[in-house]
Amino acid sequence: MRFLAAKTAALAAVLTTSVLVFQQPASAAAQLIANGTFTSSTAPWAAIGQTAIAAESGLMRVDVKSVVANPWDAMVAAPTTAALNPGKSYTLSFDASSTLAYTARATVQYTATPSSNQSLATDVQLTKTSKRYSIPFTAASAANTAAEVTFQLGGSGGTPVIRFDNVSLMETQTTRPTALYVNPLSNPAHWADQNNSTPEGKAIAASIGSKPIFEWFGGWFTDLTFAVDTYVGAAQAQDRLPMLVAYNIPNRDACAGHSGGGAGDATGYHNWITEFAKAIGTRHAIVVLEPDGVAAAGCVTKIGKDPEDQYRMLLDATQVLRAQAPNTWVYLDAGNATWIPADQMAPLLVKSGIANTRGFAVNVSNYITTADSEAYAVAVNGRLAASVGAKKYVIDTSRNGNGPYSDSTPEDNWCNPPKRKLGTPPRQQTSGAEFLFWVKVPGDSDGPCGIGSGIPAGEFSEILAMALINGNP
Repeated sequence: MRFLAAKTAALAAVLTTSVLVFQQPASAAAQLIANGTFTSSTAPWAAIGQTAIAAESGLMRVDVKSVVANPWDAMVAAPTTAALNPGKSYTLSFDASSTLAYTARATVQYTATPSSNQSLATDVQLTKTSKRYSIPFTAASAANTAAEVTFQLGGSGGTPVIRFDNVSLMETQTTRPTALYVNPLSNPAHWADQNNSTPEGKAIAASIGSKPIFEWFGGWFTDLTFAVDTYVGAAQAQDRLPMLVAYNIPNRDACAGHSGGGAGDATGYHNWITEFAKAIGTRHAIVVLEPDGVAAAGCVTKIGKDPEDQYRMLLDATQVLRAQAPNTWVYLDAGNATWIPADQMAPLLVKSGIANTRGFAVNVSNYITTADSEAYAVAVNGRLAASVGAKKYVIDTSRNGNGPYSDSTPEDNWCNPPKRKLGTPPRQQTSGAEFLFWVKVPGDSDGPCGIGSGIPAGEFSEILAMALINGNP
């Protein structure tokens, strides 16, 4: 592949065990659930009707005591820690499982008018496996805005046991955050934390792990909503912008093959990108959409596929993100300055839905200099101006500090080449590229090639990280 492969199993495991409990700066939206992690008790949650509740191994266990016809005949409820703000956007998130698969109901309602004025009232398909649910909503108008969260659990035809965890209710920030989120669970940060007594651990923590780096999302997460919601919620709690890469298009990495995979077909991809977008919801975020997706579409002919199908899937993805994640700035990937000429790239971006996005990204996971990437982006914009208008653009500077590598085998010079270096740290700009980003995670391998021989694509290596820090070997 020309870019990143897959997240490591280690990071997936870390995300799977993390919870939405974060220290909040004064500017961040408050957590409106007093006890959503149930570490020692269920207070202030109350059992209503035919339910009994108890804290059980860090979960809230709810027993439906008898068969009841209506959802509200067996429920649990907790008051919010502050009144809702009518017209404002909120996200309710929680993990839940049930011994009986059935449809329950979640509400956020005003306590003075619980049945007649609900800001949120939605069906929840409970399963025997714990899943994350992330539900955005807008607070309704009311004279008395004191509110409560309820889970209405009757109507199953049986007496299930339901377990809840990580219940979170937060208001979307009115003002878009300007600071970028530094993920303490990124591959380099996690490795540095596990090796903090070593010179390499200290160097990687200081030079890479402490920087705002994109998180990549694909089919390697078994619960995509959990992974996205946990990451976005962590950023929101710190009033920071989360940065995500959507990387799951079918026939992914058709040109190089190191990161092959993706959703099985167009329907699978539509369902995946819809879940991804809904997990972000109305919260503020940045998404780079499908590295290689446009530039490598032509390579799908090698496996008997039609590039036009890929462009249509990308168009659909931009439409889904615009509808389901309206506060997300989406940048459609546009390859790099040495791949597809600007006059050819621009019409491909148009048919792939660039009109539905904030703009495009260049140099993702590559080594082209910022100056050359800037010139390429300007040329692409010149071609876009006549059709959809000039767009914002961003440049990946994660590994371009020494520019591109050149030797006698140029076909593989993109894959863990030697003597590359970290580029300009991430920042927002007032001219040229809107952001300089570290989209590629420095230290994550491009594949078992170059100085990363034997290291699978997407796997973090301290050897690769230190090579970028030191500019060698």
